[in-house]
Order: sequence, then C-alpha cells, then structure tokens
Amino acid sequence: MASAVGQFLVFLLVALSVVTGVHYYLWRRLVRDTTEPGRVRRVLTWVLVGLVVLVLSTFVGTRLLPHAIATALSWAGYLWLAVMFYLLVLLALLEIPALIARRVLRHKEQNKAPVAELVGAAVIGGGGGGGISDGPAEESPRSDGPPPDGHIRRLFLARAVAITAGVASVGIVGAGIGSALGMPQLKRIQIPLARLPRGAQGMRIALVSDLHLGPLVGIDRTKRIVEMINGMEADLVAMVGDLVDGSVEELGAAAAPLGDLRSGLGTFFVTGNHEYYSGYQEWIEEVARLGMRPLRNERIELPGGLDLAGVNDPTGRGFGDAPDVGHALAGRDPSRPVVLLAHQPIVAHDAAAHGVDLQLSGHTHGGQMVPFNLIVRAAQQPLVSGLGEVDGMPVYVTNGAGFWGPPVRVGAPPDVTLVELHAL
Repeated sequence: MASAVGQFLVFLLVALSVVTGVHYYLWRRLVRDTTEPGRVRRVLTWVLVGLVVLVLSTFVGTRLLPHAIATALSWAGYLWLAVMFYLLVLLALLEIPALIARRVLRHKEQNKAPVAELVGAAVIGGGGGGGISDGPAEESPRSDGPPPDGHIRRLFLARAVAITAGVASVGIVGAGIGSALGMPQLKRIQIPLARLPRGAQGMRIALVSDLHLGPLVGIDRTKRIVEMINGMEADLVAMVGDLVDGSVEELGAAAAPLGDLRSGLGTFFVTGNHEYYSGYQEWIEEVARLGMRPLRNERIELPGGLDLAGVNDPTGRGFGDAPDVGHALAGRDPSRPVVLLAHQPIVAHDAAAHGVDLQLSGHTHGGQMVPFNLIVRAAQQPLVSGLGEVDGMPVYVTNGAGFWGPPVRVGAPPDVTLVELHAL
C-alpha cells in the first residue's frame, strides 16, 4: 500500500508540472495573443486556471470520491484533458505557418514605414513656395486611439489560429468519443508457429485486454464484451491485464458478467499495471471466484502438445510481485511450444531469451489517441499494436477493449482479437 501511495504521489507531481506547463502555453496562444488587456483577458485566464484545477481534481477524485461524484468529475475532467491534448498538438503544428504569416505582416509594415515618412516630410515642407513650415509637426496618434493596422492584422491572425485549433480539437475529440464508447472491433489474425504440433493446429485464442472498468466503464459494457467473446467460440480466453481501475468493493458488480465467459479450455488471467493500483491481491481472488484461472509466473500444459504460461506485470516489482519468466517456464518439456501471456510488450525481450514461441500482450492501447502512439514507442515498448517480432520471437499486441482516462480513441479503435494458431 505504501508503494502504491508513493507512486501515486510521484504521478501527481509529474502531472502537476505537465498540466501547468501545457495550460501556460495554451494561455499564451488562446488568451494573451487573442485579447487586449482588460476584463475579457482576466476572465479567460481564470477559466484556464480553473481547468488546471479540474484536471488535477479528476486524477485525485476518481480514487477518493464516491462513485457517482467520481463519474461526473471524470466526464468533465477527462474530456477537457482530451481537448487540451489536441489543442496542444494542433497549436504546435500551426506554430510554423503562423510564424511565417507574422513575418510577412512585419515585412509589409516595414516597407510601408519609409513611404509614410516621405509623405509626412512632403506635407511639412511643401507649403506655398516649398520652404520650411514654421508650424508645429503633425502629432503622433494618441495611445488611446485606434490601434495601428499591423496590430489589428496580428490580432486577427492569432484569433484565426486559435479558432482553427479549437474547432478541429473539438471535432477530433467528438469523433474519438464515438470510437471509444462503441463496441470493440473483432480482429481475426492467423499466427504461424514453427513448432506447433498437429494437435494444436487451428487453436483459437480470444485475446482481450485493458477493459479498465471504472467510473466511465460499467456493467453494460462488460456484458456486451462477454457476449462478443462467447460468440467467437474460442478454445480459450486470454485476459491480459488492466481489467479495473478501482477496488473490488467499487467494481465487483461491474466485473461480475465475466463469470459468464465460455470457451473450451477456460479463461486465463494475468495482472496489468492497473491491478496493482487497485488492490491486486483482492482482484486475483475475485477473478478466480468468477471462474478465471490466474497465471502468476506459472505454466500449464494444454491438450494438443502446447503450453500456456503467464507472468505478472513489471509494475509488480514495486509490490513484491515481480514477473519471472524463468520461474514460469521452469521444468517444462522444451519440445513443447509455449505461448506466453504478459500485459506489457516489453516483457518480450526476456521471453525471447527463454525460448518462448509467441507472446500475447496489451497495455499500449495502440496509443489510444494519435500521435500519443509515438510517446508509447518512446517509452521503450518494442511494439505498439498488431503483430510484430521482438528478438526473433513473434509478439501480438491488442489495442484493448476499453480506454484509460479520456473516453476518446483516435486512430486506435478498441478491439478484441481472435488469434488462430497455425503451423508453418
């Protein structure tokens, strides 16, 4: 528990720094650059301050507040978080064209200045016989007069950029909500394994990950996903972590339909990082009560000459529950191929070194909101989505059936995958 609290405090500190920095940038581009000093600017500034508080309150409130309040807070906070993200991305993309436009405007203003000076000189010195006038020179415009044309153009440009980014962000997030809350796609993939025995030819594995049951995902979605999986008529179901974002007391009812999962060989479960933030020991007991078999650094022999192994998530290291591929595979017949269930793709390096034939994973959400997939890759995950190879071993990563944080998916729709094994 102390470890979980410590990690959450570190998360909050990092979140505070990032969220504050992003909102300062948004203030510069959406408020300071688009308004004159005065009441409107002050009001909009305080609105952005309030949105910073909303985001941080959402991170804390979803853990501490009653479920109904946490749900309402999550909708508001996470939707703004998604809009904030796309405002940041789009405004950053518009920086270069906006900079070019500002320089063009400045160049035009500078070219106009010598002409204005010549015209002014002609007026001052051009009276009567062309001598020097004794009268006073024309006064400069008053500071409280109309703003110069250049200032008006720059203000117009800043507002055009802000409106473009704002409308596009809202549109992207709106479409992403429909993707996230809709039914997961059913993906079908055939994966060839060089050592697959004849008895396991055509074995069908329903792979599901990252349901993230919590304030925004409840029992109705669980029921629909269970119906979808049962319709696959798979030989076994593999639940590869991040089932929940909350305690058994809060979310036990939402998880209950998982007890209706059907397959020939049963349902197998490995922990994800979010189980460790949600009371992993209680959830391991709960999924077992629902009829799922937790694989905790262990292996079982399946009919047909195939082994199935599962390891704890790497986050378990901070909870005395680390992954151990070596322990999971200890004592196995090396002539039997083995499929490994591991929440994070990064486990693949260790798995390949131990001679695993195939790893099935989740965790990445496929990036969930493009271009966040680039950040996932930068976080040292060797694969973001789909079928790939790590150190010569095939790895398949599902996008996951749910979402974390914003109920938004852009460029990475949710999915449940039916993996069919075939011999080369």
